[in-house]
Amino acid sequence: MSRARKRAGRGALFILALLLMASGSLRIGTNVGQALASQGDQATAEPEATPALNCPAPPLALAEALKEREQQVSIRETALEERLAALDLAESVIETRLAALVEAEEKLRATIALADGAAEGDLARLTEVYQAMKPKDAAALFDGMDPEFAAGFLGRMRPEAAAAVLSGMSSERAYSVSAILAGRNANVPRE
Repeated sequence: MSRARKRAGRGALFILALLLMASGSLRIGTNVGQALASQGDQATAEPEATPALNCPAPPLALAEALKEREQQVSIRETALEERLAALDLAESVIETRLAALVEAEEKLRATIALADGAAEGDLARLTEVYQAMKPKDAAALFDGMDPEFAAGFLGRMRPEAAAAVLSGMSSERAYSVSAILAGRNANVPRE
């Protein structure tokens, strides 16, 4: 059954194609006479100028505006190139100065670390000297010091040596130094 349908379908397509070709040939045939007639008329007439030659010249105002616009764009382009060159120069100067600042910062850190180390070394040696002194002599010396200064050294000393020095100091001076030692970490955050 499917073969019979295929054959019937092919026949219908063939007939349809023949009808379309016949229709096309009739249309061509009817217009051939008109085309031949108009060709004869054109042979006797003067040939027309080519469209490229009939093209009107662009308006002068448009040409001038385009030329002016091109000049403005050229000026802007030049200014932009100069600005970019200036920005590149400024960027290189900034990079050079930034490198110099980084180098100076490194040197400053090294100097500060050296100074802090030297000061800490001096304080440690002086604390050892005070601890090595007889408590009576050290107490007399600490009595003459500013209480905050004396508290700094006593805080660095071993507890036994600091106790011996405090016991030899006057009671008023020992009290003020003790108060400073007790309150120096009172303002430290607890959390």
